[in-house]
Order: sequence, then structure tokens, then C-alpha cells
Amino acid sequence: MSSQKPVDPIDPRLIRKLADILKETELTEIEVEQGELKIRVARTLTAAPVATYAAQVAAPAPVAAPAPAAAAPVAAPVAAEAPKAAKDALKSPMVGTVYLSPQPGAATFVKVGDKVKAGQTLLIIEAMKTMNPIPAPKDGTVSEILVSDAQPVEFGEGLVVID
Repeated sequence: MSSQKPVDPIDPRLIRKLADILKETELTEIEVEQGELKIRVARTLTAAPVATYAAQVAAPAPVAAPAPAAAAPVAAPVAAEAPKAAKDALKSPMVGTVYLSPQPGAATFVKVGDKVKAGQTLLIIEAMKTMNPIPAPKDGTVSEILVSDAQPVEFGEGLVVID
């Protein structure tokens, strides 16, 4: 009786296959449920894409050419800005693509300086071909919009700061 090992419900081949899907699709996480078994595979992005994106927002032309050499110096300003955005910003509840207006060519939902009410739509995040309105968590004034239209966002990434 004791010579039998318990069967491991986790198939390592499935995890490897999910990891390959993450690489192929450039997703950051994937979750699968089969009955009682739930497997979540996630990967973290390196600091280089974040630094590159921040550099493009700050100064698109000069940073594009020397990107490998500028990666380390650019990371310092990003780290300096992160506490305010991380502390005060409405964070993305999902991975997807941000849209600042209800349809292409339409006016944006909000602009910096707009007064908003709790529950008012600030932007939309498209995830898996579903448009998800992101509401304001409180009344206030939009002081910063931390994303641009059609930008991919990660779970927990800062979107909008409302004071």
C-alpha cells in the first residue's frame, strides 16, 4: 500500500505549454481552470520596456536612437515618478489596451482639469475583445492621465490621478 505514490494533478507539460503561449502572444499572465485545479502562469517584464516607454513620453526623438545606452539613466526618473503614480493613481484592474474615447475620432471621456463624479467613465480597457469601462472611484479633479490612447496596460498599472 505505501509503495504507491500519490498522483500529482499538475502536468508540467501543461505549464510549459502555457509559458510558450505567454511568449508567443506577449501576454504577461494566463490562467486555466479544470475542475478543482487552477493554474496561473505569469511573467514579469524587464525594466527596459518601462524605461523605453517613459523615455518616449518624455522625449520621443532623442531617446529612440541611443536606447540601449540610455536605459540605465532613464530608469532613475521613472523610479522617482513611480511613488506618486503608484500611491495616488487609479490602477488598471486588468491587462488590456486603453482607449481614452468611446470610439475613434470621438472626444475623450476626460481631460486633465475635468471634474469627475464617482462612477463616471474615465476610459475603456479592451481585454479579450471586450470593452470594459473604467469608472472614477471618487469625486474629484483629473490631475494626470498616465496613459495614452491605444496603449497596452498591465494589471496594477497607474491610469489616472484624481485629486
